[in-house]
Amino acid sequence: MEKEAKVFKYERPEFDGVKKSMLMCSTDLMRVHVQIVKSGGENNLHTHTGEDAFWLVLNGAVRFYGEGEKVIAEIKKTAGILIPRGFKYWFESARNHSRRRSRSEHENKRVNMAALKPWMVESNRFES
Repeated sequence: MEKEAKVFKYERPEFDGVKKSMLMCSTDLMRVHVQIVKSGGENNLHTHTGEDAFWLVLNGAVRFYGEGEKVIAEIKKTAGILIPRGFKYWFESARNHSRRRSRSEHENKRVNMAALKPWMVESNRFES
């Protein structure tokens, strides 16, 4: 595989709805996404089986929860959280944050621990 530096730039998009995810760049070991989450764009309790997740808040704030509605962290601008694969979590109330995830040789499946939110069903992007 040829190795080259990759330059990318984030520009906040205008969009309808409560959540938007954009792939900024990727390699065979990592994907970097930016997500904008408006009020009502929270997700459900879930886990990922084959990748860890790194979240960095660029603007606004986000609250992460674990099993039993336990608050894991309330994160504001310039702070982040690392979620290891297999850890059950969900989040809410973020205006803008970035997610950096690394790929591994492990198969990755999203395993929902709670019912999908209405916007998640409507987007038809999440397994039920």
